[in-house]
Amino acid sequence: MTTRITRKIKGYKVLDNDTAPAPDARVEGAAAPVRSEVKVIQMHEKLERPEVLIGATYKIKSPLVEHALYITINDIVLNAGTEFEMRRPFEIFINSKNMDHFQWIVALTRIMSAVFRKGGDVTFLVEELKAVFDPRGGYFKAGGVYMPSIVAEIGNIIEAHLRMIGMLKDTELSDAQKALIAEKRAAFERKNSAKKNPEIATAGEMGGAMVEPAAATATADSADAAGSFPPGAGMCGKCNTQALVLLDGCQTCLNCGYSKCN
Repeated sequence: MTTRITRKIKGYKVLDNDTAPAPDARVEGAAAPVRSEVKVIQMHEKLERPEVLIGATYKIKSPLVEHALYITINDIVLNAGTEFEMRRPFEIFINSKNMDHFQWIVALTRIMSAVFRKGGDVTFLVEELKAVFDPRGGYFKAGGVYMPSIVAEIGNIIEAHLRMIGMLKDTELSDAQKALIAEKRAAFERKNSAKKNPEIATAGEMGGAMVEPAAATATADSADAAGSFPPGAGMCGKCNTQALVLLDGCQTCLNCGYSKCN
């Protein structure tokens, strides 16, 4: 900002950033001094660990291992009590009775904790961990969601935790997508019900929807085992959920709305 000096200069003095000019030293027409901005503390590796941290503990029960894994993620609160208050992950611990994986568990926790304390965008850990595949094959967790490995489920837990503290934003479906999924699911259930009880359904009530034979002959028990989605549903390549069914000649996911025809 340029200030026009209209009076004769009789002297000068160098002021630092924290020193305000005296009232008699101000130049006529000069703007009032700007208040110093609040210093926002960001996450960095030299930040000292507080005595107490808040966090959450998550449980992983995989059919690939005998004992459950417990994931604890502790967070630090930065700029507490101000409008810039934020919660960031500071450290992670993985504990289990199974000692077969002790070495890689210790290595993984130390590396991830170091990345957390480094600061910046740590959300890349989610995609890196979820992309790890077990050569022996993956497994389905509750709800019919496919996990390619235990490490991938750890990444899934970190993703859920980052969403909880606000580092990742939820990508919710639009109202139109939700309505479409509800319509497709209702059509699939009508068709499935008609296949099981042909004496109470007519061809006109089916709405012309087509389903796979495996989905039409599956039992209700298998539906409960796979989660809230119809039995015989295939694997969705977008959300890794067993919710892909054939409707109107097109594979459609009843969880995220993905369709191979779009």
